[in-house]
Amino acid sequence: MKSTMSLREAIIYRVKDNSRDELREVIQDSVGNAEVLLPGLGVLFEMIWTHSPDEDRERMVKVLYEQIHKDDSAKSI
Repeated sequence: MKSTMSLREAIIYRVKDNSRDELREVIQDSVGNAEVLLPGLGVLFEMIWTHSPDEDRERMVKVLYEQIHKDDSAKSI
């Protein structure tokens, strides 16, 4: 019987043996490129989020919130 990997498992499997520098390249090459790469970034972000302390999570949310709303402040001027 053949086992099927989930998308999450396949993404983790593809980067499992990467060095830190290679992981950085994967992220940098994925950001701003084809939307087909977004699920992979989502899986990697899920891993980061799950294993980050609360203060790091708060910092990520703050940066995300500021980036989402940065154009709003320019419109109100």
